[in-house]
Amino acid sequence: MTTLFESQAPRPLADRLRPATIEQVVGQDHLLGFAGPDGEGPLRRMLAPGMLSSLIMWGPPGTGKTTIARLLAQHTDMAFEHMSAVFSGVADLKKVFDRAKVNREAGRGTLLFIDEVHRFNRIQQDGFLPYVEDGTVVLVGATTENPSFELNAALLSRCQVLVLNRLGDEALETLLLRAETDTGHSMPLEEDARVALRAMADGDGRYLLNLAEALLKMPSADKLDVAGLAHAVQRRMPLYDKSRDGHYNLISALHKSLRGSDADAALYWFQRMIDGGEDPKYIARRMTRFASEDIGLADPNALVQAMAAWQTFERLGSPEGELALVQCLLYLASAPKSNAAYRAEKLAKKSARQTGSLEPPKHILNAPTGLMKDLGYGAGYEYDHNAEDGFSGQNYFPDGMARQQFYAPGDKGFEREIGKRLAYWQDKRQDRRQEKVASNGKSKGISKGKKKD
Repeated sequence: MTTLFESQAPRPLADRLRPATIEQVVGQDHLLGFAGPDGEGPLRRMLAPGMLSSLIMWGPPGTGKTTIARLLAQHTDMAFEHMSAVFSGVADLKKVFDRAKVNREAGRGTLLFIDEVHRFNRIQQDGFLPYVEDGTVVLVGATTENPSFELNAALLSRCQVLVLNRLGDEALETLLLRAETDTGHSMPLEEDARVALRAMADGDGRYLLNLAEALLKMPSADKLDVAGLAHAVQRRMPLYDKSRDGHYNLISALHKSLRGSDADAALYWFQRMIDGGEDPKYIARRMTRFASEDIGLADPNALVQAMAAWQTFERLGSPEGELALVQCLLYLASAPKSNAAYRAEKLAKKSARQTGSLEPPKHILNAPTGLMKDLGYGAGYEYDHNAEDGFSGQNYFPDGMARQQFYAPGDKGFEREIGKRLAYWQDKRQDRRQEKVASNGKSKGISKGKKKD
């Protein structure tokens, strides 16, 4: 219950503008909207009959997870219990469950909202499963991390996962208009600066309103341009966690942009990672992997460029060495692409595992001892350099195993030339095979003739 003094205490703008109804929530129409092109939102469908099931809300900060949870409890007339997994433990959970049981006996349900639910360890997550199963509480968990990585499978199987979007430009502008209405003042910003302010928020509504409150309290009556805005407020650090979901999303975006030969997109994701505090050596490592996996022999110099950029960065450090990584990034993006070497590795690995422990043919084994010579090691080996054209055409696969083709070069870049070379050697191999067949036939004919005489 709010006391008289509490009601008169100043409240932050973001708290004053917290939506009082579901209809006032912005930016999450895919969950809360009425029937549209994509149908009715899942939360709207749940609220229609007033039957709420346990949920996990996954989304960036400032997108309305806590607000939506409060409104769900209000709409369904459930008791609202708010916990943070950062500050709460098993003892706190037990108290909540005891209160929920009392509510249940009185005929009222309890919505247990757990902020940062991924912070609870596996044992703690298992601890509230029975209370979710028997309906003592309806669990609404909020997380900024990928639930499939951070939450128990058992918990996920009992909850519907809803993804909240970062707030778009239109939703952020709606919040600014509400701030101006609440305070009775216009934002002291030129139009370009107003756009820049929304960009600074990076989809976080709470952060935008905190910035707006600071700007509305400024004594100056002059409107700020973009440069003035930058001086007035601190730049928001990009939403990026090097050890969690954002890290993997951005490196995936970078890798796929390179594979798609989009140099500009690759530069954008590279800079997003750098600005977020990523270790440039991690990016150098991934680019080196890319040079082998997605370019390969279509441009053998790609791997050389990647290694040179990595070494250059290690010698120069940041920020000077980052230019070497950018140079490599542009080279990789513009290089011809081939995953033939990558596919060849996978096929060879599969074949090696399927064929078990087949021995090499004896003619390509060394015979350092007399016993090994007696056993036929090295017998019949043809030294390729002694052949007239430097090619013997012998079989190097295990005896009894059909010849395999794992590497199939494409027609892009240097691999076009490699394909010609391999085709040349394959033709030679067939010629040698035919020559041997013909030679063996003549030998048999001569021996038969001698026997007949």
